[in-house]
Amino acid sequence: QVQLVESGGGSVQAGGSLRLSCAASGIIFSINDMGWYRQAPGKPRELVATITRGGSTNYADSVKGRFTISRDNAKSTVSLQMNNLKPEDTAVYYCNAVILFSLTSSRDSWGQGTHVTVSS
Repeated sequence: QVQLVESGGGSVQAGGSLRLSCAASGIIFSINDMGWYRQAPGKPRELVATITRGGSTNYADSVKGRFTISRDNAKSTVSLQMNNLKPEDTAVYYCNAVILFSLTSSRDSWGQGTHVTVSS
């Protein structure tokens, strides 16, 4: 069974920084895309950033220039460095990974979520 475990959430004042980390564990053949999504109260879940196995990145316009996604393929981890945080970044952040169990079997997996609160 594959698990994605997030860490690093918390509370910070506007302008501050946080770093989120996510580690995949279990019987994994490989991992394709990894990413971070977030869901604010009363709003749908939205993409924050994604990164391919080769390191290509994609960011939501709202976080470009402030957030940086990175991954370590050897450790099956993905991180999100969040700088210059704003109150509107307050949300539950979810780690996502496309887990390959074989060359023909994959599953979209999610972490349990970690809270980020930014106060003004």
